[in-house]
Amino acid sequence: MTTARGKVTLATIAEAAGVSIATVSKVVNGRADVSAATRSAVQDVLQAHSYTARRSAPQRVEQQQSAPLELVFHPPLTPYSIEVLGGVLTAAAAAGVAVVVRLDPPSWAGNGVRSSPWVRALVRSDRQAVIAVTSELTPADVTLLSRARVPLVVIDPINVPTSEITSVGSTNFTGGLTATRHLLGLGHCRIAYLGGPRTAACNEARLQGFRGAMEAAGQHVPRAYVRSGRFRYEDGVGEGAALLDLPDPPTAVFAANDEMALGVMEAARARGLRIPDDLSVVGFDDTQVARLSSPPLTSVAQPLRSMGATAVRTALRLANGQAVDSHHVELATQLVVRASTAAPARDAHGWVG
Repeated sequence: MTTARGKVTLATIAEAAGVSIATVSKVVNGRADVSAATRSAVQDVLQAHSYTARRSAPQRVEQQQSAPLELVFHPPLTPYSIEVLGGVLTAAAAAGVAVVVRLDPPSWAGNGVRSSPWVRALVRSDRQAVIAVTSELTPADVTLLSRARVPLVVIDPINVPTSEITSVGSTNFTGGLTATRHLLGLGHCRIAYLGGPRTAACNEARLQGFRGAMEAAGQHVPRAYVRSGRFRYEDGVGEGAALLDLPDPPTAVFAANDEMALGVMEAARARGLRIPDDLSVVGFDDTQVARLSSPPLTSVAQPLRSMGATAVRTALRLANGQAVDSHHVELATQLVVRASTAAPARDAHGWVG
């Protein structure tokens, strides 16, 4: 049975599982006096109905502090993830709050009708808030967390099912604009962009910054000069090779993160090209790999640790029933120039190569 509004109730679950409402209540509340077989059967029905017990209204600050924050990454962990993690742990320690780190695969919910397994598992846990890093959230995920009154903060969301999601990012458009202007200022005209997933809000902003700088400079961007991957080193190698094998290859590549930039540099080396003599490369994030690469990578620095710390402070405010000033916070980016960029090579007649 269901209510007039179709809401799933304990009675609905009890009828479907063939047990009493009292038994369902015991399972939902984690009582021990239920047999393993019955508990398993009831939990299967709960999951099938995406049922989550509502939490009470936000508690006082001192009561909330006992519950940890949950930090969710999707594998693999990257230099970007490690920087964010450092910021989260530092801010959480200062606030006296524990952090549970979860590593879960991306959602395969498809059309978003059902919530992701990690979200269903999370709402059954004692967490005062969740911070998700570059997560692919579905509308069902957001609905389930909202119904369970679990505050959600997303860092650099891949997709945003609703504008009401609270998120933390950086000035991606400005970063893309600055990186491209740097290459234009060096004298490059044939500049390519290698981005992340087309659905990623951060990638779209960086791409628009790139296009804005090129258009302002009166430079045409061939369709073949804009390629996309999944923010992975392997994408940089493969897509970088495709760019460098064009009949009229670019003299510079702006990659949407450091890992892909290093992949482009490897693709160039495999073709006997020198960085930056024959090809200039700019990355994004300014993680440790940018500083350790050979040559050191010019990159747009995101304040990743500050982004993690801001997410913690925002999550704690939401968990304590306090308002936040904005659903989206952007922290400033800054271009860090290193040895991977230089003026384009010129031939014997002085023409740019």
